[in-house]
Amino acid sequence: MKITRIITTALAVLFLAGTTAEQTIQANDTYVPKAKCDSPVPANYLLGPDDEVEVYGEELDEPPNKSMRVDDNGAIQVPLLGRVHVAGLTVEQAEQELDEQLSAYIRQAKIAINVKELRSQPVSVLGAVNTPGVHQVQGHQTLLEMLSLAGGIRPDSGYSIRITREVEWGCIPLPNARLDATGRYTVGSVNLKDIMEGKHPEENIQIFPHDVISVPKAEMVYVIGDVKRAGGFVLGEQESISVLRVLSLAEGLGPSSQAQNSRILRVNPNGEQRTEIAVNIKAILSGKIKDIPLQSDDILFVPDSSGKKALSRAVEATIQAAIWRVP
Repeated sequence: MKITRIITTALAVLFLAGTTAEQTIQANDTYVPKAKCDSPVPANYLLGPDDEVEVYGEELDEPPNKSMRVDDNGAIQVPLLGRVHVAGLTVEQAEQELDEQLSAYIRQAKIAINVKELRSQPVSVLGAVNTPGVHQVQGHQTLLEMLSLAGGIRPDSGYSIRITREVEWGCIPLPNARLDATGRYTVGSVNLKDIMEGKHPEENIQIFPHDVISVPKAEMVYVIGDVKRAGGFVLGEQESISVLRVLSLAEGLGPSSQAQNSRILRVNPNGEQRTEIAVNIKAILSGKIKDIPLQSDDILFVPDSSGKKALSRAVEATIQAAIWRVP
C-alpha cells in the first residue's frame, strides 16, 4: 500500500491535467425519462432571409405546399398579395399576417406555413476536433457533416460523441437520449468508431440550431516501472485496452523486470484511493492465464528485481511521463 500511496501522489498532477470539461459534465448529469422525439421548429423561432417555407391555402391559386424562400429583404411572394414581409415574425404571426391581408379578397382566409429549411444557424462543436468553435448550419446537416465542417476528429479523441439539444427543437432521436436534470436540454451520445465505420447509419442524426456537439479527449492508462517506455497511453476509440497491448506500446519489459509480481492500481468508485490488483504478466505471456483489460486511469506497475530501485524508477517515470498516443 505504501507503493500505491507514493505512486498515486506522483500521478495527481498528471490526472488532474487530463480531466476534460466534457467528462465533468457527464459525471454530474442526472437523467429523467425520455422526451417525445419529434423535431419541431420552436414556436418562438423568427423567420428570416434564406428560410425556405411552404405556404398552403385552399383559396390560393397555387399548387399545394408551394415552396419559396424568404428573400434578402425578408419578404415572400404570395398569390393575390405579391411580396409580403415576414422576417422577424414567428410562423403563427406570419400566418395571421397573411390571413389579415387576404381577408380583403377572401372571406375567412386560412393560411398555413411550414418551415421546410432554416437559414444559417449556430452549432457548437467542442473538444477533440481540428477546428472547434461555433459553426453555421444552413439547411439539413448531419452529425458527420458537422464534424467535417469542424475539420474532422483529432487522433486524441475519445470513443464517444455527445450531443446536447434545447428541448424547443425536440429530443435527440437516439435510444439513449434523455432530458438533463434541468429539463431544458436533451442529451444523447453515439460511439465514434461505429458511426465513422457506418455500422449504425441511423445514428448519423440531423443537427439543429444551437446543438452542442462535444468530442471528449481520449481517456488514458499508464505504464510505469521496469518497462522500456513508461508513460501514459491514449485509449482512443476504445473503452479499454489489454495488458499485453499496452505493454507492447511501452515497448516491452525491462531487462530486470519481475513481471510475475506486477500490479494494476485502479481508482476506487469513491476516487479517494486505489486498489492493488495482482497480475502475473509472465503467465499471460505464456498463455497460462487470460489477458486482462485495463480501464481508464488504470496504472500498470511492473517492478524490477530491486524493490527500492523499482519504486524510485516508478515515481521518476510518473513525474516525467510523456503521453504516447495509441496508433
